[in-house]
Amino acid sequence: MDDKAKKILIVEDEPSLVFTLKDTLEAENYDVKVVTDGSDAVDTVTEYDPDLMILDLMLPNVSGYDICKKVRELKYSFPIIMLTARDQEIDKVTGLNIGADDYMTKPFGVKELLARIKARLRRANAYSKSGPTEVLKLGEVKIDLVDSKVYKPNDVVEELSTREVEIIEYLLSNANRPISRDDLLQKVWRYEFSTNTRTVDVHISKLRAKIELNPDDPKYLVTLHGVGYMLRLN
Repeated sequence: MDDKAKKILIVEDEPSLVFTLKDTLEAENYDVKVVTDGSDAVDTVTEYDPDLMILDLMLPNVSGYDICKKVRELKYSFPIIMLTARDQEIDKVTGLNIGADDYMTKPFGVKELLARIKARLRRANAYSKSGPTEVLKLGEVKIDLVDSKVYKPNDVVEELSTREVEIIEYLLSNANRPISRDDLLQKVWRYEFSTNTRTVDVHISKLRAKIELNPDDPKYLVTLHGVGYMLRLN
């Protein structure tokens, strides 16, 4: 196996799907590890340190939701693609709200999954330490988009998830312009939830708490009621 091969952790208990995914990903030169029991998933994350996780929601003992939530609580920011037989919008929103980066409903096409894996890894690599340093200063707050960290007064340091960096990057590219929730869903999540944009609000609220000195009275990441959000730089 190539030492530089990207590591993908598959957390899935359906034998036929595990076989297909593992065989397909290894054919694409990924380093693949499989976990079939939800209770083993978090420990395997700490041992294996994957670049991306494919996570089924319906698992023995511990659900995919709980695994995703725990992984994000441990400050791992690698992309997570959720898999499930459910197709209700609320399930997608719940998964995205707790830290998943993408979502596929079974049955799905393996080629589409491969495309999404490559896209997520490419976006995550855009913020690797090998690239040029990108620092955004918001008053006394410094945001390092490469190391995914926020530096605040009194030596307070906040960790940013990959999704949070992507939100900042998109808002920064449209600084001082109003951005709707639907636009954020399409450009950052690449989903269109015409009836529920709550997932955007949840992420913005968490991000605001990290980058604003007073989240209840934000100066930079502001809400435009009835419109959406804006990153105000002047």
